[in-house]
This record gives sequence, structure tokens and C-alpha cells, in this order.
Amino acid sequence: MEISNGGIDNTGSIITIKGMLSLLMQSVDDEKNEKKVISLAMGDPTVHSCFHTTHVATEAVAEALLSEKFNGYAPTAGLPLTRRAIAEYLSRDLPYKLTPNDVFVTSGCTQAIDVAMALLSRPGANILLPRPGFPIYELSAAFRHIEVRHFDLLPDKGWEVDLDDIESLADQNTVALVIINPGNPCGNVYSYQHLQKLAETANKLKTLVIADEVYGHLVFGDKPFVPMGVFGSTVPILTLGSLSKRWIVPGWRLGWFVTTDPCGMFRKPKVVERMKKYFDILGDPATFIQLKLNLSLLDDISDDIDFCFKLAKEESVIILPGTAVGLKNWLRVTFAVDPYSLEECLDRIKSFYQRHAKQLQRY
Repeated sequence: MEISNGGIDNTGSIITIKGMLSLLMQSVDDEKNEKKVISLAMGDPTVHSCFHTTHVATEAVAEALLSEKFNGYAPTAGLPLTRRAIAEYLSRDLPYKLTPNDVFVTSGCTQAIDVAMALLSRPGANILLPRPGFPIYELSAAFRHIEVRHFDLLPDKGWEVDLDDIESLADQNTVALVIINPGNPCGNVYSYQHLQKLAETANKLKTLVIADEVYGHLVFGDKPFVPMGVFGSTVPILTLGSLSKRWIVPGWRLGWFVTTDPCGMFRKPKVVERMKKYFDILGDPATFIQLKLNLSLLDDISDDIDFCFKLAKEESVIILPGTAVGLKNWLRVTFAVDPYSLEECLDRIKSFYQRHAKQLQRY
């Protein structure tokens, strides 16, 4: 577990994914290395021609633009038809029905995260965040003067949440527990039973759950995705999501902030009014996999950051160091690239590894 003081003065020490990627790109030696830069660090499949969204989506957007019916300002909470469509889509997997009034449309899931932090901020507040996790939560909390308390995910248990850790960290000033499922950056998918335990723990601690489900339904294997909203009767839940991942359109910047709360805590007049007023400020919305790094096998590599910077300089391959997501000496790799680039990337990493392997490992 880890506790860090909230506050804007703490923002300078927070490593963001885009900030780390920018530094890694700067370290690529263009003069000495003629290899094309290949990135396995950013999960944006749109930069590769083999990944496309469905034609239905692009045709619908084109039709909307050509109709000239959507050139004006939208209501700050989103167009009624958009809110209704999101409510119906999410309700498919829930034991109750959401209404359009439960849905607020945002500019991507990142804005939904910031909205949640803004609405929950108050003097002395703290929030429980997973480690490893998505750094934007910590950065947004720091700007809102919310103290961050990290609970551990357990790699030997499929990155499940350490429930004892949560109970030891929470107190009367804890405003929310953040659960990212499917997991970012670890790619884990929580079982129904584990999510139920999380809901019961949050209820016991009298805190709501922020369910980040931006990778919802992007799962492989035999473990299905279960939305946290299934347990909305046990504990109030804010569900965050977007079009970006499942529909391969991160540049469209359309997300949602949804109150999955059949018991109605979020429908109290003061809560609803606070939400509406904050969305009035925002303006209108627009109409992995993990590897463990074994440093004992490598010469002159001190840690995951050193590994990634030297790899970028020598091989023009960009991989995100685990430190950027809260796991020192791990590597975050995305396979959302075309097969040729992926094969080329892996060959370069192998060459880099052989070049830096300890003498005993080379023979």
C-alpha cells in the first residue's frame, strides 16, 4: 500500500504515459539509427492500416454530418438520443434498466475521470487507486487536492484486488474506490465473485465505486466481462467508458459518465444539481499485456526506465516502462500493431537483449 499527499504541488512527480512516451521518442537516435520507429507502448490501433472500425459507424457519422442537423451546440449532458442509446447499450448487461437521465456524455473517458474527481473533491478527501493502474487518476486527483492511497493488485492471483489492503487504507474521508476492469495495464478480467466481494467491501466502508470499463467486452478466453453495475444494488457505482477501444475510434473522443445506481443515491436533488452544474462548466460534448523484466540477465541495464530508453536509442523500438503505471521493473507492451511491425519489433528486442545479455548468457 502507499499513501501520497493530494495537491497540485504533487503533480510534477507524477509520471504520465504520454509524458514518458514523449521522452522515449526524444531518445531515439535518428542520426545513428536508420531503423523506422515502431511503438509497442501506446494502445492506438488506428495508426496501423490493418485495424478498422465497422463501416456502420463511419457511415452513421458521415450521414449525420451531411444531414446538417448536428452542426450546433449540444446540451451539456449530451444529445438526448445519444444518452438514450448509451443507456440502452449498458442496460443489456444489467439486471435493471438505466434511463437517459443516468447518462452524461463526455469528451472521452479521460474527461469522465476528471469529472468524477471534481465532483468528489472536498477538504480532506482521499481516494483509493489500484497499483498498477492508469496514471491519469492520480494526476487528476492531485489537481483536485484529493489524497491518493494506492492498494495493491496481486499478480499471483490474476491481478485481483488485495481486499485487506483496501480495508486498511479506507477511513471516513474516503470518497471512492476505483476499479479498472478489464484491467489497464495488466489485461486482467475479474470474475463475478471477485467483483461481488469488492462491492460488499465498498458497502462496508460506506464508499462508492468508480468502475472504469473503457475496455469492456474486449476480452479473450473463457472469462466473460461482468460490468460492476451488476452490483449497483449493493453499492452506488459511477461507470466510466467510451467508444475508443471497442470500436477503434480513440480520436472521436466520445465517452460517458453513468450513474449505475438503482437505489437512487445519485438521484437526490442536491447530487443531481451538482452534476448538472458541473457539466454546464465543461461545455458541450462533440456531436495489454505485461512482461516481467529480469535485470539479473542483463549487463549495464539498471531498471525498466533504463531498458526502455536504451532500447529506443539503439533499436528505435518504443515500449512503456512499468514505472509509468506503478510497477517498477516491468514492461507494458501493446500488440495493437500490424503483424509485420510486431514481428520486426520482436526481432529488434531480441537483438537488443542478446547484445546486453551477461557474458554467461551469450554462450
